[in-house]
Amino acid sequence: VHLEESGGGLVQAGDSLRLSCAASGDISSIHTIAWYRQAPGKQREWVAQFSSGGKNTNYTDSVKGRFTISRDNAKSTMYLTMNGLRSEDTAVYYCYAAVAGWAGTLHYWGQGTRVTVSS
Repeated sequence: VHLEESGGGLVQAGDSLRLSCAASGDISSIHTIAWYRQAPGKQREWVAQFSSGGKNTNYTDSVKGRFTISRDNAKSTMYLTMNGLRSEDTAVYYCYAAVAGWAGTLHYWGQGTRVTVSS
């Protein structure tokens, strides 16, 4: 599985951005797909994901009501639409996928896309 993010950039507080994560390879084996982020000097944190076979979405509290995770199966692409951006949203955003391998779960990450929010 290969994941490639795009869509990051420099924006002002209150602006919106849409990140994309294009998946390729054996994507039919993916059972969890999510967005994470890592702010400067901080640990990587979970942001949002699809769960229950893709039927439900879950968000970390700090982005609820502002961020929306979505996907286009025909394009094998997942999105993160971010509205009302704040300076604390500044981070490198990563796409993550989990695959059930014969010896356990395999974890895949994209290279990340940087989002900088100026106040």
